[in-house]
Amino acid sequence: MTSGPLPPAGAPHRLLVVTAVAVERDAVAAGLHLAGHTAADVIAAGAGPAAAAAATATALARGSYSLVISAGIGGGFAPAAPVGTVAVAESIVAADLGAQTAEGFVPIADLGFGTSQHRPPAALSRSVAAALGAAYGPVLTVSTVTGSAERAAELTGRHPDAVAEAMEGFGVAEAAAAGGVPVLEIRTVSNTVGPRDRAAWRIGEALAALTTAFGKLPAALEVEAGHDD
Repeated sequence: MTSGPLPPAGAPHRLLVVTAVAVERDAVAAGLHLAGHTAADVIAAGAGPAAAAAATATALARGSYSLVISAGIGGGFAPAAPVGTVAVAESIVAADLGAQTAEGFVPIADLGFGTSQHRPPAALSRSVAAALGAAYGPVLTVSTVTGSAERAAELTGRHPDAVAEAMEGFGVAEAAAAGGVPVLEIRTVSNTVGPRDRAAWRIGEALAALTTAFGKLPAALEVEAGHDD
């Protein structure tokens, strides 16, 4: 599913940025503050797609926004998105919403019960990725963070171009789609998707990268919306 239309070319972006936890919210807000961007609300919705969808829908019901961004730290798929780098979603994929069968995983869309992915406006997401020097590809939403090589291999087998995984993007995108508002997902990488090794995580580095990314974002949003595809 492609997300809603952008405002006309030259129109200001009123942003709703949805993170999971307070430290991510604060990192995003610090970057926007450094950029002098005041036309944004940044919220911490809670972890997981359900909390993210509920908080996003509530915020959209209370305010008027031209763009919703799911943001925070996450796992990066090697070698596309190393620790400390930025990932921007070409598509936002519900990677574990569906059915597990003897033949493998069946996405919810293939079961006929809804959509399995949302696509941000293509020109905008590409422009943001380029401006941020980000890896660009599918970002997977999971309800259980990957903690083994086997699970990482299974995900990359189904989504070979995936650049990152996190827990909130698809929930944010579902609410944005219901409200007719376009969506982006921006993640900075704290760890490599694979065997769970907390000692190797670089959360501070990823949060600093999130601040830097959102400091650059307002300029990146100056895309000609009318030329999106």
